[in-house]
Amino acid sequence: MTENTQTRSGPGESGIYNRIAVLRAERGVSRQQLADALGVNYQTIGFLERGDYSPSLKLAFGLSEFFGLPVEAIFSTKPFQPLSEQVYGART
Repeated sequence: MTENTQTRSGPGESGIYNRIAVLRAERGVSRQQLADALGVNYQTIGFLERGDYSPSLKLAFGLSEFFGLPVEAIFSTKPFQPLSEQVYGART
């Protein structure tokens, strides 16, 4: 799954966009490994990734701590700009 997938398909029912799948892929972490680290069911990670529901504040901060990123780098109410555009500028 790429970052663009969520941008094209929308944020899901939660109305919140996230980069959880991208961050997991970058770090080679499975849903199960992330779920175990956060003390949740692996299906919860799938629900979050698809935007089927918003995380609790506790879970959002847990994800932030796990990935070593601020919460706003993981979640947004607006679509994320693809990293390639952030790094290399707007597409031509």
